[in-house]
Amino acid sequence: MTITLESAPGSGIDATALSHLLRKHPAKVQSFDLPVGQAHVFYPECTAQRTTAALLMEVDPVGLVRSKRFRGDAGALDYYVNDRPYVASSLMSVALGKVLRSAMTGTSESYPQLAAAPLPLRIELPAVSSRGLAGRDLAKRLFAPLGWNVEQTPIALDEQYPAWGESQYSSLVLSGEVRLDLALRQLYVLLPVLDDSKHYWVNDDEAEKLARQGEGWLEDHPDRELIARRYLAHQKDLVALAESRMDAAASPESAARASAPEPTGNDARVPLRVQRAVDVIAALKEHGAHRVVDLGCGPGALLRRLQADPFFTRIVGTDVSARSLEQAAAALRLDERSDEQRERLSLLHSSAVYRDARLSGYDAVVLMEVIEHVDATRLPALQDAVFAAAAPRVVLMTTPNVEYNGKYPDLGHGSLRHDDHRFEWTRAEFQAWARAAAAEFGYTVDFRGIGPADSAVGAPTQMAVFRKDAA
Repeated sequence: MTITLESAPGSGIDATALSHLLRKHPAKVQSFDLPVGQAHVFYPECTAQRTTAALLMEVDPVGLVRSKRFRGDAGALDYYVNDRPYVASSLMSVALGKVLRSAMTGTSESYPQLAAAPLPLRIELPAVSSRGLAGRDLAKRLFAPLGWNVEQTPIALDEQYPAWGESQYSSLVLSGEVRLDLALRQLYVLLPVLDDSKHYWVNDDEAEKLARQGEGWLEDHPDRELIARRYLAHQKDLVALAESRMDAAASPESAARASAPEPTGNDARVPLRVQRAVDVIAALKEHGAHRVVDLGCGPGALLRRLQADPFFTRIVGTDVSARSLEQAAAALRLDERSDEQRERLSLLHSSAVYRDARLSGYDAVVLMEVIEHVDATRLPALQDAVFAAAAPRVVLMTTPNVEYNGKYPDLGHGSLRHDDHRFEWTRAEFQAWARAAAAEFGYTVDFRGIGPADSAVGAPTQMAVFRKDAA
C-alpha cells in the first residue's frame, strides 16, 4: 500500500511532513515483526512537493496457519495455498494497527495543525478482494460517502485468456482531502470488510475496536450495518454490541436526521454528538480554559478531541465507571504515550456527586450530557462537588432539551432519549436550575443551543456556561 501527499501550488504544505505524521523516518527502511510475517515501511519518493510512503506486508503462509491467534487448519492444503500473501486484507489491517498506530491517533508534536486538517492524499492498493455482495461496486459504496474519489480496476483471471473474464480482485486508488488519521482508521476497518474475511478470532474486543476506530466517520455511514456485519464475521451478538457502542449516547438523533430540519452552513451534516463536542471546545477556548476536567468522561469521546488540541495543556477525565475508564484509556492509547504526554492527560476514578480534592485548581470543568444521569435528589451534592469543592473559573454543562424530543419520529410520546436518563429538562427548567446554582455559588450563567434549532422548540441540546469573575 502506498500513501502519497502532494503539495498543491500555493498550499504552503511541505509534503515531507507526511513522514512526521506517520512517525517513520524517510531515510531508511524499517521492518516490524508481526504474528503473520513482516511489515516494512519505506519511501519511494520524499520531496517538499510530493512524498510517498509504502507499507509492504510480507505474509508467512505457514506461520499464519500455525499461529494460535489466527484461524487455520494445519491439515488443509488451502490454508497453505491461498491469496493472503498477495491481497490487502485483514492482514494489512494488522500491519496498520501495529506499524502506524501512532499516526492513527491524529496527533503530532511537529505538525499539530496538519494532523488535525484534511490533506490531499492518494492511497493505492494494487490488489484488493471484493467478495460477495455488490462485488465491484462495493469499494465505491464504502469509500465514496467518506469523501474519497474511488478508482477500482478489475484484474483479469488470466491475462493470457481474456475470455475467462474478471477475477474477484481489483486494484484500488483512493484520492481526496481527508485527515490522515481518519484515512488510516477507515482502511483499518474497511479492508477486511471488502474482503468479507478476517483471519483471526473475532470476539467482544473486536466490537469495541470497531466502535473506537469508527469514531467520527462510521456512525453516520449509509452502509454502517453492512460494515459492522462483515467486520465482525456476521456474528449477530457482536454486531449488536458494536451498534450499541456506536450509539453510546443512545439518542434517536441519527434516526431523526431525515425528518429533522436540515442544518445549514458549518452545522450541515454534522452529527449532534460531534457538534456538541465542537461547541464545548469552542466555549473552553473562548474563556481561555487551558486546564480542563471532563467530569463523567465515559469512553473518552471529548478527551480525544482535547488531547489532539495543543491549546489544552492539562486534561483530566473522570468517571464513576471503571469500565468506561478502561475504554477511554484504550481509545486514547495511553499505554503508548510518553511520560510527558501521560502527565498532560490522566484518568481518575471519581464521582460527580462527591467532593474530590484532586479536581480543584483547574480552569474549567465540563459535564457534557452528565447531569441527566444523576438522580434529582443528588443534584445538590453535584452542585457542591462542582461549584464549591472543585470551584473552577468556568463550568460547562450540556443536557438534552426535552422540548425537542417530538422531532424524533422513533421516540415514543413521553419517552426519554436514553434508558439511563433520570430526567430531561425543558429550556425553562434547565435555566431556572442553573440560575439558582449560579446565584448560590457566586457564578454568572448564560445559555446556548447546540444543533439545528427549531423556531418553536429550540435546539436539541442546551448548554449552560457558568463563569466566576476574578475578585
